[in-house]
Amino acid sequence: MLAVAIVELLPAALPRSGSSGPALVLVGYLAVHLTQHTVTPHFHFGEETHTVSSIAGTSALVGLLLHTFFDGVAIASAFLVRSELGIMVFIAIFLHKLPEGVTISSLMLAGGRSGGRAVGAAALLGVATMLGVVLTEQMGFLVQHGLALSAGVTIYVAASNLVPEFQGKQGWKLPAAFFAGAAIFFLTKVLMDGAS
Repeated sequence: MLAVAIVELLPAALPRSGSSGPALVLVGYLAVHLTQHTVTPHFHFGEETHTVSSIAGTSALVGLLLHTFFDGVAIASAFLVRSELGIMVFIAIFLHKLPEGVTISSLMLAGGRSGGRAVGAAALLGVATMLGVVLTEQMGFLVQHGLALSAGVTIYVAASNLVPEFQGKQGWKLPAAFFAGAAIFFLTKVLMDGAS
């Protein structure tokens, strides 16, 4: 995700958004930070060693709904720029959808919610993504500036939520997976650029 955001989203977003592009990237970044660390009383990825309240699951859902909405904005905006970019963004987002669903379902269950509510929360994340896709195609502002906002959101999620999961861990498997993900992105980019 980090490779896609830095190598593809930012260069495509800045010309579309003009001089407001960098500020919109920052707004996207700060919006997710706000929902995950200011609006929500407790939210972090990683091993939990304490009881999770029901409000924590709901709060995390609010933060993830914003994030997944902008996943949809990123997908639609990327396809509007060029289909190869849309495919790469779709793949990057698709690969983290399952862990997102598991995360919100686990938080809901840990907070005492029913299995049905946990599944419903995961389904809401999918709906928010689709809503982002549909609204981007309908709203001129998102067509022009959605990629910049989404780049900020994606950079936040990758750099602040995913990368820290690799830090301080023993062994070679997690770093290998991290670098393999970047290598797969670059290989896909080379193949797609060669095909076009």
